[in-house]
This record gives sequence, structure tokens and C-alpha cells, in this order.
Amino acid sequence: MPPELILIRHLLAVIHDRWQVLRTDSEAGYTTETVVVTALLVAMAIAVVAIIVVKVTATANNISTGGS
Repeated sequence: MPPELILIRHLLAVIHDRWQVLRTDSEAGYTTETVVVTALLVAMAIAVVAIIVVKVTATANNISTGGS
């Protein structure tokens, strides 16, 4: 058997073994879910901060300083 096929066969065996381990672990997708939820919360927090900055800036620009 050519060495390339031996390498491919070995890689497929390793991938198959790792896939079997992931299939038996019921918590395998938990990290991805946590990352997505955290990213959404961060995006919402950035949006809220941006809204507050716009409102505070608009209010600060409307303050009369009594100058001419």
C-alpha cells in the first residue's frame, strides 16, 4: 500500500475515534452555546452603551452656558 494511503487511513481512524468520543459526551456542545450567548450579551451591552452615549451627548449639547 502506498505511504499516502497509509497516512490517509491513519488520519481517518483518528478522526473516527475522536468523533466517537464527542458523540458519547453529552456536554460537547455546551461550550459553543455559551460562547454564542456571551457574544449576544456583549453585543446588546455595546448597543445599550452606544444609545446612552448618544442621549447624554445630545443632552450635553443642549445645555445653555449663558454665553453669546
